[in-house]
Amino acid sequence: MALQRCTAWHSLKHPGSGNGPGKDTVTEHRDARTMQASDSILENLLSELEALGSRNDAVQTQKDKRYLNITRDTGEFLALLVKAVGATTVLEIGTSNGYSTLWLASAVPDEGQVHTIEHQEAKAREARDNIERAGMASRVTQLVGDVRQALSAVPETVDVIFLDADRSLYLPLADRLFARLKAGGLLVCDNAISLEREIRDFVAWIEANEALTMSLVPVGKGELLVYKEAE
Repeated sequence: MALQRCTAWHSLKHPGSGNGPGKDTVTEHRDARTMQASDSILENLLSELEALGSRNDAVQTQKDKRYLNITRDTGEFLALLVKAVGATTVLEIGTSNGYSTLWLASAVPDEGQVHTIEHQEAKAREARDNIERAGMASRVTQLVGDVRQALSAVPETVDVIFLDADRSLYLPLADRLFARLKAGGLLVCDNAISLEREIRDFVAWIEANEALTMSLVPVGKGELLVYKEAE
C-alpha cells in the first residue's frame, strides 16, 4: 500500500485576485506535487528493498549477510503506531539496510528523529545510502557499533522503541531500554511469534514488571507490543 499524505486546501481564490488562482492555491499545488513525488520515491525504494531482501536472503547462507527485513505489513503497522502515539523520538535497534528505518522515519513529523543502531558497518553504509535516497537523512541519526555502548548516545527519553536485533541482548538491556522509554510510550519487538523461544526470558521479565502491559499482535512475524504505564 502506497504511503499517502493529505494536504489541506484553505482557499480557491486569493483575496483580490478575481476568479484566477491566488498565490496560496499555486503554492499549495506546488507543495502537493512535491509531497506526491517524495511519496513516489519512497514507495519505489521500499519495493526495491523488498525485492532485494527476498533475493539475497533466499540464497545467502551466512546470517550476518542476510538483511532479515521486516515484512511490509509490519512496516505499515509500525508507521501507524508511531503516528498514533504522536511520537517525535524513536529508537530502533537493528538498522540492517534501513528498510524498517524508512517506515519509522516516514511516520515521524519533520522535526522528529529516529535514532537507529546497527553493529555491522557494511549494513550501516547501505542504510545511509537508502535513507539519503529517500530524502530522510534529516530525520535519522545513525549509530554504528555495539548497542551496549551506542545506547548511551541516544536521548534519555524516547517515545517508541523498535527491537529487531540480536535477541540474546534484549534481557540484559531491558532495564536500560525501559528507563529511556517515556511513560505512555511503546516498545515493539519483532519476531515475537516466529522466534518466540528466543525471547521467552525477556517476555517473562516484562510480565513480572507491574508498570508494563503487553499484547502479542499477529502481524508479520509477530509483534510484541509493550506499553509503559503513565506514572
